Amino acid sequence: MSKRKLKKYLNEIDKDAIEEQLLDLYDRFPEVKEYYNFIFNPKEDKLVQEAKTKISNEYFPVRRRRPKARRSVAQKFIKHFIKLGVDPHLIADVMLYNLEIAQVFEKNRNIPDAFYKSMMNSFTEAVQFISINGLLADYKKRIVKIYTITEEQNWQFGEGFSRALDIID
Repeated sequence: MSKRKLKKYLNEIDKDAIEEQLLDLYDRFPEVKEYYNFIFNPKEDKLVQEAKTKISNEYFPVRRRRPKARRSVAQKFIKHFIKLGVDPHLIADVMLYNLEIAQVFEKNRNIPDAFYKSMMNSFTEAVQFISINGLLADYKKRIVKIYTITEEQNWQFGEGFSRALDIID
């Protein structure tokens, strides 16, 4: 159904029917419930803290022995936050936190090449997001620090990190 047809349909039915349908959507679909819960009670700081806890648990697990170190966990949170409309400052903070915790994890470990490529992609996305949202003044120090650590630890794909950094210059 197109947006135009939906508008026409909504104009044709009465307010009570629309309320009933919205309540039905709220009950049936967890995404709708989560959206309305966020809109009416946006506990952004709590969401960000939960995300950071789960991201750090990927690299430094509390309950299991071996770390999974999956970038996808952080990416899911970031995409979800963007979809919900979380403040860009908080999204940028989570993006950079993911990179910082990954750097702590990587130190003195034998890590596969895919990890470095994945982190390069995360770095590029973070720099682009921060640049597009005009947050460079707030996060430039953290970005430069992350880049410096990648150089000091001689991370693979260094030229990719360098190209990402060129965006802010």
